[in-house]
Amino acid sequence: MKIFKSFAICLPLICAACGANEGKTVYLGDYLAEGDALTDAMPALRAALTEVKTSKASKLVLPGGELRLRPDKAIEKYQFISNNDESLKRIAFQLDSIDDLTIDGNGTHLLFTGFISPFNLENCTNITIENLSIDFTRTFHSEGTISNVFDGGIDIMFPEDYRVDIQNGLLRFRDSEGTVYPYGNMLEFDVAKREPAHYAHDIWLWGSGVQASKNDDGSYRLLGSDKTGTVGNIMVFGALARYNPAFTLADCDGVTIKDVHLYHCGGMGVIAQRSRDIELNRFNVEPSGGRMISITADATHFVNCAGYIRMIDCTFKNQKDDATNIHGLYMAVDSVLAPDRMMVRWHNSGQFGVDFIRPGMTLELVDNENLDTYARRTVKNVNRLNKIFTEVTFTEPLPAGVKKRHVVAADDEYPEVLVKGCHMSGNRARGLLLGSRGPIVIEDNYFHIPGAAILFEGDGNYWWEQSGVRDVTIRNNVFENGNYGYSNWGKACISVGSGIPQKENCRYHRNIRVENNTFRVFDPRIVYLYCVDGFEFTPDNKIEMTDDYTYGLEENRNFVATCCDNVKFPD
Repeated sequence: MKIFKSFAICLPLICAACGANEGKTVYLGDYLAEGDALTDAMPALRAALTEVKTSKASKLVLPGGELRLRPDKAIEKYQFISNNDESLKRIAFQLDSIDDLTIDGNGTHLLFTGFISPFNLENCTNITIENLSIDFTRTFHSEGTISNVFDGGIDIMFPEDYRVDIQNGLLRFRDSEGTVYPYGNMLEFDVAKREPAHYAHDIWLWGSGVQASKNDDGSYRLLGSDKTGTVGNIMVFGALARYNPAFTLADCDGVTIKDVHLYHCGGMGVIAQRSRDIELNRFNVEPSGGRMISITADATHFVNCAGYIRMIDCTFKNQKDDATNIHGLYMAVDSVLAPDRMMVRWHNSGQFGVDFIRPGMTLELVDNENLDTYARRTVKNVNRLNKIFTEVTFTEPLPAGVKKRHVVAADDEYPEVLVKGCHMSGNRARGLLLGSRGPIVIEDNYFHIPGAAILFEGDGNYWWEQSGVRDVTIRNNVFENGNYGYSNWGKACISVGSGIPQKENCRYHRNIRVENNTFRVFDPRIVYLYCVDGFEFTPDNKIEMTDDYTYGLEENRNFVATCCDNVKFPD
């Protein structure tokens, strides 16, 4: 009896000990020494994250106020991130194999210095990141004001904090510590409207920089017939590479980012690959401090994701590329090695090293000329040789007719997509690039985009982005004065841009319905389609013409459809 009583008394104590760490909250402030917050909180953050993982804490609370983070003492990891640039990266918030965690920013303003990636999540489940803002002490791009335009070039005046000089005859940008910020292109922005200048196009420098000299008044002279613009406008020198996205998600399940303000980063805002169930709620991308540009690439980008993708009440302003791009990946056939085995490869360097092929999954085999799926096979084994080439063995023989340059893609799950209540404006290029076979709903949004507001994409020859839509509803949105930028950014407010060489018999996209939207436009081009089966533009859509911009193109038709079936346009 005494033994039984002792055991009974000890048992609750043991159980209490077992659950001692359940629901634990880690406070970053407990790890900060005096002055760390305004110099470098990186060592304290590493210690706090170690405690989070060791104790399996459910919450990490940031201290509020401003928190400065430098790359010097951050962990580093070589990363292949789809549609961004591979490199050895320094990472601040490295979350690897962590489940059921909320990072409560508590209103903290995270201020980063140098080449550092704010958040990287790998193999994580049920993660929420909320109530914080992100900015950098020096932007990855550079901006200057056009002070003079002449035959054969322009003069540009740069603010002092950009620290501009000339090296070997080329314009160079640095920060206060001497770190060089390479650039690869130029694009003019309208200073009054805070958007790409009317019909302005990219000036590509291909990594060679730009020849320049310094004038007596402190401005810099750039020579070349393509160097032009309007006095008073801003010339943006785009970052050469996308090294440091703000949020990278890889192989994650259930990630929510809410009430986050992203003012700048050196890559995409959110890039998710091979992940599922992602929600962005009040995720706001916009510039700070009078800058013209917010972030240096897409606001969001999703590659081979599943489950759901939700973007609700978000703002995507003045980023250097699209609001979102949702797609799978095509790998090209290099050779057939055996009846059941082939070698596939990447052609797009932005996809080097990215793995999406897994044993047990289904791959579709696709003719790259017409994007026709002519067979499906189940993967048995995968052997990645290097960042370009991968051997794939299947459970059954390959069909006859497999050719070099044909492509393969995952044909398993596709995400359901909801974009609701979002504001998109002032950015370069396009709005929503959509390529998922799951149901897509685009509703209650505002678009003021220099190219196509909504673009249905897919190609197996250039970008190698899969997959073609199957069920799309576009309703209750406002499209205002789109396509005011470079003509290659879109052929209409709602457009198809699929790279399909043999279009005649291809119907890559299906079942798109456009209902009860308002189009306030200076450009008459409302819808441009090809290779679509099933499209309806309902009579309750409203088209209102404006004179806010000058229309300078030859096409005056509201609706164009080529190589399409079952299309319903208004009379």
